[in-house]
Order: sequence, then C-alpha cells, then structure tokens
Amino acid sequence: MKAAEIRDLTDVELGEKLRETREALFNLRFQNASGALERTSEMQIRRQDIARMLTVARQREATNG
Repeated sequence: MKAAEIRDLTDVELGEKLRETREALFNLRFQNASGALERTSEMQIRRQDIARMLTVARQREATNG
C-alpha cells in the first residue's frame, strides 16, 4: 500500500486497516514458523505497510493535536 493511498483513508479506516495488516503479519509469522510460507518477502512488505500507517497516524496527531 502506498503512502498516498494511506493518506486518503479516514482515521477510522486507517485504524481498521492497521489492525488488519497487523493480523496478516501475525498469520504470516505462524506460516513462516511452520515452514508453510513460500514468499518470506511478504512479511517485510507487511511490516513496511504498518510503518507507513503509523507514520501517517503520527503526522495527523501532530497537526491536529
């Protein structure tokens, strides 16, 4: 997910998307531990998405807060 797409989300949508992405990363970690994960790069992509979402959330807090 690109930063521009994340910025277009509302605060509620951003929170929901963040929760979904964290859950997906959690599931990927289990798959990796059991040896079922073929594309381990997917974990890095999810971590980067989470970081982008948290960055946008913090930027919004700084401007609104």
